[in-house]
Amino acid sequence: MSGPMANEDHGWFARARTQRARRALERQLEYQKKKASGGTESDTFARNVFLHTQAVMQKIADVRPISPGDKVLEVGSGAHGLVFGLAGNLAVGIDPLAVEYKSLFPNLQRNAVTAAAIGEMLPFGDETFDVVMSDNVIDHAEDPLAIVRELVRVLKAGGILYFTVNVHHPVYELVSRLHGMWNGLGIKIEISPFADHTVHLTEERIRSAFASLPLSPVSQSSTVEEMKKARRNNGSRGAEAVFKKLFFKNAVYELVAVRK
Repeated sequence: MSGPMANEDHGWFARARTQRARRALERQLEYQKKKASGGTESDTFARNVFLHTQAVMQKIADVRPISPGDKVLEVGSGAHGLVFGLAGNLAVGIDPLAVEYKSLFPNLQRNAVTAAAIGEMLPFGDETFDVVMSDNVIDHAEDPLAIVRELVRVLKAGGILYFTVNVHHPVYELVSRLHGMWNGLGIKIEISPFADHTVHLTEERIRSAFASLPLSPVSQSSTVEEMKKARRNNGSRGAEAVFKKLFFKNAVYELVAVRK
């Protein structure tokens, strides 16, 4: 394997991060195998994928119309990403588990061309695609901010980026780092949200990452305030409920931008 996940010579922290990313992939594959065994490839499921894709494509089309000849890339297309709801475009999906997903979800996966690759090192030249999408996946990867840079690198000047990721209170980023450290030390205690994700990003951190890149934001928003309000209005009691009221999690950050 090439790329960041093959780097074994940059110290303990880098090796621990690589190990953690591999484990997150293993857990994701285990999860999707369970879903496949439960028969998720119904017509209703495929329709929901299509409707979600169309809603995203409308946000992109609000910036400029998408023509059938536009080249579209989804980074982290997963088992049922946006690219599988497209039709008539030169679209491709990239995912480290693309080969496995083709066998697990054959009906949906045949709707798009996919290839196994990591987002940190996309196998495409600079300014290749008219539209690049990444829908809430980078926090499963070894180096999420390297993926952010790659998304912009392969986007043509004047091309459109659509991006989302979950963002959280800074306390979750701290716990995520501690979780990675004790796993790296060989303490095999896994807390699912922190084992499935390699990082818990804050809104400030992801906004800062994009601010340094050649992009002109069209819209940039998050559901942080809505999430805080929902938590405050939740009538649940107990320590866990109080913790969640104090420290929000799983708000959605969304960016639509044009490459300069």
